[in-house]
Amino acid sequence: MARLALERAMPAAWIDEVFETHRQRQYPRELLFSTVVELMSLVSLGLRPSLHAAARQMDHLPVSLAALYDKVRRTEPPLLRALVQGSAQRLEPVVSALGTAPCLPGWQVRIIDGNHLPASEKRLAPLRNQRAAALPGHSLVVYDPDLDLVTDLAVCEDAYESERTGVLPLLDSARPGQLWMADRHFCTRTILQSLQQGRADFIVRQDARHPRIVHEGPWHDRGRVETGQVLEQDIRLDEGQAPWRRIELRLDRPTESGESVLWLWSNLPATIDARQIADLYRRRWRIEGMFQRLESVLQSEIRSLGHPRAALLGFAVAVLACNLLAVLKRSVEQAHRERLPEGWEASPYHLAVQVRSRYEGMLVALPVEHWPTWADGSASTLAQRLLELARHIKPGQVATSKRGPKVKKTREWVDSAAARAHVSTARVIEASKGKRP
Repeated sequence: MARLALERAMPAAWIDEVFETHRQRQYPRELLFSTVVELMSLVSLGLRPSLHAAARQMDHLPVSLAALYDKVRRTEPPLLRALVQGSAQRLEPVVSALGTAPCLPGWQVRIIDGNHLPASEKRLAPLRNQRAAALPGHSLVVYDPDLDLVTDLAVCEDAYESERTGVLPLLDSARPGQLWMADRHFCTRTILQSLQQGRADFIVRQDARHPRIVHEGPWHDRGRVETGQVLEQDIRLDEGQAPWRRIELRLDRPTESGESVLWLWSNLPATIDARQIADLYRRRWRIEGMFQRLESVLQSEIRSLGHPRAALLGFAVAVLACNLLAVLKRSVEQAHRERLPEGWEASPYHLAVQVRSRYEGMLVALPVEHWPTWADGSASTLAQRLLELARHIKPGQVATSKRGPKVKKTREWVDSAAARAHVSTARVIEASKGKRP
């Protein structure tokens, strides 16, 4: 299943075509860009511990390891965006054929958020004398919660570059029939008006320093939702502008940061109730789950790649792998939907474990050249083939593990000397046995 999805999303010939179309200063001579993506995908999926190990295991690497790393650190940001966009477009019809449940019927939902890569190892010569952490950059991701796919990506080499500036190229793809959701960090006049000019709808949380409002209408009570009371008013940023809607949600329970009131801005039509807007915004947190999968399930943060472009290439390939796991997850869930209770979900983590444990053996027993080709057919044909294979998977091996609510524990301040102290685990356990009643 992983191989079929991989051939559909990232065939080698298509990757080289994308490289030829979007390259700026790079050029292929002996090392094709599809080979670089293949090696990096092995690292992202956890099949190889590092890019160096993946290259060493390759039978016929046409260049030296130094040339490979030189190619990786010169990967241009527009090329990464083209890869993610094109791969998502190739997978969208397959996921649609498997079946989806839209968040808001009639709209394509897009959630946008940023992700900063953690500090890398200081292997580069200019970093070796730096005491501060070396940040290789950050990215901005557009996520489709209905398809569970990342549809667009913008990468920023400068870790200090503002996300509000980096998000602007992504807004060029906004079009009618889309609903964009974002956190308060993106509540600026430029961003909201860009979405309005693209004739897209939006739901954005109000920032403390929100754009200046020139007109505020009266508040109207719109009833209750699961988390609190909902009110609504009309607002305008400019005279003569069509009014937008501001939704006030008075929470029954304060957030972790102590906030008891949330404000949301939206330009959705009046046919969408204010309570529905408040419920829709709660789905924005699904992108946080996607980022968590990138970190814990896949190797999206390769700390040994210190050069910004190399680290961002690793993150972009991990995003492509995350989309592949989303297709496998949807296939398994649809294949076992009738026999399992409602609400059953497949775990991307356990799916990735299955791929890692079986992929190498599959290649040894049956080389790739002997595999039947299904990815070149129609999306519906590939979806049916994935469902046929998914029925052979044992649901209990890939099911998510439900856990209870977290118990809030207060952490008391301790002296630095106590924080650095150490104990013998065996002695502590032995001493605790005598204290039991």
